[in-house]
Amino acid sequence: MRIVSGMRPTGKLHLGHYLGVLKNWTELQQKNDCLFFVADWHALSTSYEEKLNLKALGRDLVKEWIAAGIDPQRCTLFVQSAVKEHSELYLLLNMITPLGWLERNPTYKDQLEQMRHKEIHTAGFLTYPVLQAADIVIYNADAVPIGEDQRPHLEIAREIVRRFHHLFGCEIFTEPKEILAPDSRLPGLDGRKMSKSYNNAIYLSDTPEEVWQKLRGAKTDPQRVRRNDPGDPDVCLVFDYHKALTDDVTVQKINADCRAGSIGCVECKKICAASIERVLEPIRERRAELDDETIDEIVRNGNISAKKEAAKTMERVNRAVFEIACETE
Repeated sequence: MRIVSGMRPTGKLHLGHYLGVLKNWTELQQKNDCLFFVADWHALSTSYEEKLNLKALGRDLVKEWIAAGIDPQRCTLFVQSAVKEHSELYLLLNMITPLGWLERNPTYKDQLEQMRHKEIHTAGFLTYPVLQAADIVIYNADAVPIGEDQRPHLEIAREIVRRFHHLFGCEIFTEPKEILAPDSRLPGLDGRKMSKSYNNAIYLSDTPEEVWQKLRGAKTDPQRVRRNDPGDPDVCLVFDYHKALTDDVTVQKINADCRAGSIGCVECKKICAASIERVLEPIRERRAELDDETIDEIVRNGNISAKKEAAKTMERVNRAVFEIACETE
């Protein structure tokens, strides 16, 4: 299958990104034709006031991807804004997308509520799903890996495809299917969603010392006062990390020992820190081997490859919109 997915370049990646996105990407690349892109235009939809260095952030993002296991020999890695055909298709799809579809999008309403501190009542933010649709269908993606919260966006993309085909009388785009990513959301160190905004994240670039300093202050069972008190792993944030990162045999032992009061929270956190380090150490090592020139070359080649594919689609789109439409007037 052809798989298309992107990520916004808004800062360092953390363990939540690795478990929720990158692990899935590394598996998908084994048997599929994957295109992964730096969604820098999407970053502007919510961060246009922040004066981000999107070029540098985009380069660092690709470096993190490769360090985490994304293989540029298997995948096409590119930058959204380098393929102008995305914006051309975005414009044309905006012309036919009913305003009500976008205003009723539950994700749009939720994010307006969550980001009340930002001025995001903009046309760009409202039409974010249209740009997302253009990103996907311009490459005729068979499927898109998404989380549960992105399902409404992908359904809008499918609706836009059907509307385009109906209005212009020819089928150009593939209706993308969803590949639901495993529900591997990792909470932040304070129990909220892991986010750099909350200062509660463990980053893929963190050193062992930084991981331990963050982990030692993480929340555990609040009812457990003394080391020998029986604990409840189900309410312990550190146990969530164990379930995501520690081997099953050790997880079962920690579960039993905690309930019996035979393991202390500090010891439990040290085991967790070791599990995290087994993930982060190879990522840090691979990242150290990558230089900016290598990343720039990979992205340049990816941009050229993506642009060729996008141009083919836009040739068909423009013929359908302008030449066929003109013939029927």
